[in-house]
Amino acid sequence: MVRRLPAVGAKRATIETVARHSGFSRQTISNAINAPDRLRPETLHKALKAIDELGYRPSQAARSLRIDATNVIGCRLLPSNHGGTGGVLDGWFHAICAAARSSSYDVLTYAASTDDEEIEVFDDLLRRRAVDGFVLTNTHYLDPRPAWLHERRATFVAFGRPWGAPNAPHSWVDVDGASGTADAVAHLADLGHSRIGFLGLTKDKGVGDDRYQGWASAMRNHGLSTKGLVARAEDGIASGRALTGKLLDAPEPPTGLVCVSDSMAVGAVRAVEDRGLLPGQDLCIIGFDDSPIASLLRPGLSSVRQPIVAVAGELVGALLAELSDNSPRPSRILLSPRLVVRASSGAPPGDTELHKSEREPASTPTRSVGVTQLPRPEFSANA
Repeated sequence: MVRRLPAVGAKRATIETVARHSGFSRQTISNAINAPDRLRPETLHKALKAIDELGYRPSQAARSLRIDATNVIGCRLLPSNHGGTGGVLDGWFHAICAAARSSSYDVLTYAASTDDEEIEVFDDLLRRRAVDGFVLTNTHYLDPRPAWLHERRATFVAFGRPWGAPNAPHSWVDVDGASGTADAVAHLADLGHSRIGFLGLTKDKGVGDDRYQGWASAMRNHGLSTKGLVARAEDGIASGRALTGKLLDAPEPPTGLVCVSDSMAVGAVRAVEDRGLLPGQDLCIIGFDDSPIASLLRPGLSSVRQPIVAVAGELVGALLAELSDNSPRPSRILLSPRLVVRASSGAPPGDTELHKSEREPASTPTRSVGVTQLPRPEFSANA
């Protein structure tokens, strides 16, 4: 059926004009839109045909008042990291908007510099009934936002685990960072490296701790020493450059390097070039996030790719399930990343994707209320 849209400048169709056009009552047209199960099939068909012919679109504001819903999801728009590579958050946010739109939801974005500021935004949006629920981002230790929302019975899901609170009652979706860095170590070990360093974030950052734990566990599993091979700082290209320089100037420098982010990895590339060395030959480097710059660098940067489209789909699906009361218990979903191998870790020209299934039996994403949470890690003095 071809929908006939009203001509430009024509008066907007209303439910009353559709009712007159179809010969049905206003209530019948309303039922066709909001409660089609109440109508006989032939009546529903004729009513929908009239709606299409006149190009009628119900007022979302009026519909919200009737059913106490807005079909809007709130999500904080995080600023770009000016000291980093950027691009990953943009891609993730686009995926969230696309996933929401496919379910007839829109995304309302807002800015907040701190958790307290975001809680003020929560309070304002909830009081005005401007959103049906929230997608939290950037979860961390001692995060006050989930408890605040839970106490007020607000519907929300989180991109990121409830670090330090494994039994938190809300739904979350996350990427298995430990798995990603373990894959990076395994790749370098397979190439014959035994001195594999790690550029990480300062302590007590959930994502950074997760990725560090994957590196440390993989090093132990391969029988490799970690002494003198870890350097940490706030994320950024400048940090990666400085930390790598210190590791390269040590008496026993690494020959391979796993980085907590692509930003750190780009800095590592710069530090190698500063010394007249060749990335991918004198020092193999692997980043994390597979941001757009990874494939543009020369040599191309090997990196762990996050499944951002899958993350977005799972988040929106979990939120809508809770909004429709079809979620009897919280969703706890851990998705596996993939290692994309490029020339910075000694790969031949062209990208190659590696992940666990190439070395182990394929596994499915974890959907369990019993997912083990990382405790705050204990870092040894030698690490």
